[in-house]
Amino acid sequence: MKIRRFILTAILITVSLVSVFAMGGGEEASSSGRETLRVAMECGYAPYNWTQTDDSNGAVRISGSNDYAYGYDVMMAKYIAESLDMDLEIVKLDWDSLVPAVLSGTVDCVIAGQSITSERLQMVDFTTPYYYASIVCLVKNDSPYVNADGVADLEGVSCTSQLGTIWYDVCLPQIPDANILPAQESAPAMLVALESGRIDLVCTDMPTAQAALVAYPDMVLLDFSGSDDNFEVSEEEINIGISVNKNNSELTEKINSVLATLTTDDFERMMNEAISVQPLSN
Repeated sequence: MKIRRFILTAILITVSLVSVFAMGGGEEASSSGRETLRVAMECGYAPYNWTQTDDSNGAVRISGSNDYAYGYDVMMAKYIAESLDMDLEIVKLDWDSLVPAVLSGTVDCVIAGQSITSERLQMVDFTTPYYYASIVCLVKNDSPYVNADGVADLEGVSCTSQLGTIWYDVCLPQIPDANILPAQESAPAMLVALESGRIDLVCTDMPTAQAALVAYPDMVLLDFSGSDDNFEVSEEEINIGISVNKNNSELTEKINSVLATLTTDDFERMMNEAISVQPLSN
């Protein structure tokens, strides 16, 4: 789940998206005669979504590309499309282009680890949550902070996280006297910064951290959720939903009807499966 604050200036990208996707969106009919659900995501944020070269594990070809997308978000998109008797098309966009694509109608929805914030709700509608995340940290196994029991124990740590996320904007400032270094452009970049020793700690969500442990066995996860000294975040920042155009309430209702057939145990099972097959390079 990628927990991000919506950047209002991203709306300016909408105009350019309209021209890029001149073919249009909006549940178009495919060659099979069924409607197509056009779903946007970054295709670069394991375990939620990533790019791979083949269709192994049930990956879906990325629109206009020879590459394929897979991960938790793709698994969820496939389940929703199949339940609604629709074909699925995955559209790869950078983060700041996702919401504008929904607003312009060039895609039907975004499934990309978006938190259901009041800020985003001013622009788009959201389904009920399709995942619930928690905030954790990662350090190296030889770090002086490896035995930290709470946020206060991280005092003075050199840290970073991903640009435009609550991990960077909300969580890191809660660490006493933290040396907060410039934000990284992507989750892989922040993990490389930690692995290389440029910083001592990164803040992220649980699925991202679990996937990182597969790629970097020398990292250790710090989870303060059972203590009295955890990061303070609101529920809207950890409830992850699917964004839909406000003028498409019918689609929102249809997706909600599908999500209602799944339980939190189903969400965890699917996420664990995604983590188990995620490429180590993501």
